[in-house]
Amino acid sequence: MAISEPPADLLKGHRQRLADHAATGRLPDREALDAYRAAGTRAAELGVPLRALVDAALAAGEGVPGVVPALRKAVSALMEGYEAAQLAAIRSEESARREFVDDLLQGRAERLAERAEHFGLRLAESYVVAVARGLRTGASGDGSGGGSGGGSGGGFGHGFGHGFGHGFGHGGQDGDGLGGGGQDGRGLGGGGQDGRGLGGGGQDGRGLGGRDQDGRGLGGGGQDRRGLGGGDGLEDGARDHSGGAAPDWGRIERDLIARFGSHNVLIAVRDALLVCVAPATLPAAVGEFTHHVRTRFPPGWRVGVGRAHRGPGGVVTSYREAAQALELADGLRLATEVVKAADLLVFPVLLRDRSAIEDLVTSVLSPLLEARGGHEPLLETLEAIFASQGNQTAAARRLKVSARAVTYRLERIRRLTGFSPDDPTQRFTLETAVLGARLLGWPFD
Repeated sequence: MAISEPPADLLKGHRQRLADHAATGRLPDREALDAYRAAGTRAAELGVPLRALVDAALAAGEGVPGVVPALRKAVSALMEGYEAAQLAAIRSEESARREFVDDLLQGRAERLAERAEHFGLRLAESYVVAVARGLRTGASGDGSGGGSGGGSGGGFGHGFGHGFGHGFGHGGQDGDGLGGGGQDGRGLGGGGQDGRGLGGGGQDGRGLGGRDQDGRGLGGGGQDRRGLGGGDGLEDGARDHSGGAAPDWGRIERDLIARFGSHNVLIAVRDALLVCVAPATLPAAVGEFTHHVRTRFPPGWRVGVGRAHRGPGGVVTSYREAAQALELADGLRLATEVVKAADLLVFPVLLRDRSAIEDLVTSVLSPLLEARGGHEPLLETLEAIFASQGNQTAAARRLKVSARAVTYRLERIRRLTGFSPDDPTQRFTLETAVLGARLLGWPFD
């Protein structure tokens, strides 16, 4: 549970270290800095607001002259520990989410229901799985960088650049005072030019204020987004670990969660496919997923959609159907970008008895291998005729040849195979053989 104020023992020894520095001029040693980092980590784990933590550290220096260098070191170490804890929490949550999705898609049932409740999924409902192929190179990693959106909850910098005044000074020229408006920003006030202090508007952005240019501080609006503030820190998962741009799927995940909520969609990368799990009662989620894939994936993308099934086992079934739909669409050379398993149910039936379909393909189509110019133009002609419901003019437009050429090819097919698409019974045999040939990669070795 989050608390609004740091516990009394969190900054134990802090005031004494400041007094020692005032007396001796010695800065905190490594052991002291490690203690500050540990305190920052503990504060983050307890849910203490960062503003309250830094304010408590600064308040300890009130009335103690000449402690700015020690305060800078102490606050920096506190912030470092706080940031490390936040990053660790984000990555732990992302790792748990990826592990849960992976177990869900593989049908591993260990504590599945318990973890599903944590992520907001109601496994008793029916779910639909959509998969997209065409991830950019390097975007199919573990995703530990992606999907947090805007740092650790939208920015820790709630106006650090307003002075933390406490009457510590008034805008010294080199910023050594704790007041606002130091010129090179080494102070803790607002508007430092170098931004090394805790003030707002630092140009270098190493401070805690807002609108820093380099963004290394904890303020908002940083340009290179290394800070934790204002929605820019860790944006798009910062960068992927190889230093490249954040993967497209991380942005897709955030957009879908922003619209439908994290309890309604799960996004993961598995077997080089981007996977989306959504309730069957929310068909708009699959449509939105497809829209983002169309927008962000390079040419050649394709989406497969499984049927709705109930429960954890249903998620696995829908995922397999969606992946198989992609394979079938490739084998059949379908031009459509979105293929639904429900529209392709006949093809798994054809493939259940592989020997029978191979025998049909060989018996019906083998004579085409003897055709001058090869069998492929004749197969393409049959596919165009079937797709055009037997209309030779429409088939010619599909093939970008003359209607006379289509008529000539159909006559050659009839002479070679003995089958004509004009005869209803023979048309079914021919169409089944052509589909089987595409699915099985005929001619066989």
